[in-house]
Amino acid sequence: MRWVRFDTEKGAHFGLLENQSVLSTSLTWLEILAGHTPNPKVEYALGAFPLLAPIERPGKIIAIGLNYMDHCRETNTEPPKRPLIFTKFTTAITGPNTPIQWASALTEQVDYEAELAVVIGKRARHVSETEALDYVFGYTCANDVSARDLQFGDGQWIRGKSLDTFCPIGPVLVTKDEIPDPQALAIRCILNGEHVQESNTSEMIFGVAHLISFASQAFTLEPGDIILTGTPHGTGAFRNPKLFMKQGDRVAVEI
Repeated sequence: MRWVRFDTEKGAHFGLLENQSVLSTSLTWLEILAGHTPNPKVEYALGAFPLLAPIERPGKIIAIGLNYMDHCRETNTEPPKRPLIFTKFTTAITGPNTPIQWASALTEQVDYEAELAVVIGKRARHVSETEALDYVFGYTCANDVSARDLQFGDGQWIRGKSLDTFCPIGPVLVTKDEIPDPQALAIRCILNGEHVQESNTSEMIFGVAHLISFASQAFTLEPGDIILTGTPHGTGAFRNPKLFMKQGDRVAVEI
């Protein structure tokens, strides 16, 4: 199934995307996570209403740094021996087609990072890598927007990664049954019509199952938590010349 969340004059609703139509349901996010059967009520044309982030406020955003070998090479960094976990604040979540906002007095080095986002479907603690994908609800696109001057200047990443609107996700949340192998997905970032990142999730150093298992050994993963699985090469900070986003640019992530 392909879930979307959209805005109407009566508030936000969830719906199933089928071809160019959205079948609205009365299910809540918790009911969807619990596996309740969809009960389509009204059919809308795709585009009739603005699409929102499929998840408004996850319990946690778990992000992974340096998880593509080619990204390690472009940053001149040794590949990590275990996943590098950090976080983004949930107030960074925003939807597709909404502006990424920042004050130029705060940062002038705003970078893009195309990432596969994994949405946890059930409580996971001390799970093995073999069973880890059983705990996935689905997958969506994410942009781990990063203020590089803050990220590198602070000596740790949270502030530079967590500005409001610095985590666009969606618009479509695809259930895991439609993606049997999350390590076989093309991923790209497009900035002002130019493909600036182009890779495949097969290039991850640590795959989705390993990331889930690794994280669950340290802390509980709850339904609705999001794991950002890292970005491939092509980020603006490590180009020559550097390429940072400007107000008015258009950026898209495709998987």
